[in-house]
Amino acid sequence: MIFFLLFCCLAGCLGLEVQQTPPDLIRSPGDTVQLFCAHGKTDYRMMLWYQQPHGDTAMKLIGYLYFKDSTLEEPYKQQFNITGDLSDNNAKNGSLMFQIKGLEHSAAYYCAASEARRRKSPLLFAKT
Repeated sequence: MIFFLLFCCLAGCLGLEVQQTPPDLIRSPGDTVQLFCAHGKTDYRMMLWYQQPHGDTAMKLIGYLYFKDSTLEEPYKQQFNITGDLSDNNAKNGSLMFQIKGLEHSAAYYCAASEARRRKSPLLFAKT
């Protein structure tokens, strides 16, 4: 059985160009896939990865990279890995890696970039 995987990128409203490679792949169960995503907006330090299963209109968040830390959504924690380093002031690069297990991986995959700001101090709440 062969699976077709389509990889796309989501550009931000500000005209941010996000490059994702490879643009498409055909792989078989057991194959490992690694997708790369890059952009040049140095203050966009969050990279998000989405999956859109074949025949589904919804995009599902796989997880995201924030500076150097990756977070995966529960259904994807055992099968997917997100790596990269968005902490420096150079072009931003990240990757998504997974092994094809079955039809659930036959999908379009998207990367997106977002501006992320660290808080200088935690929010304080007062009970009134």
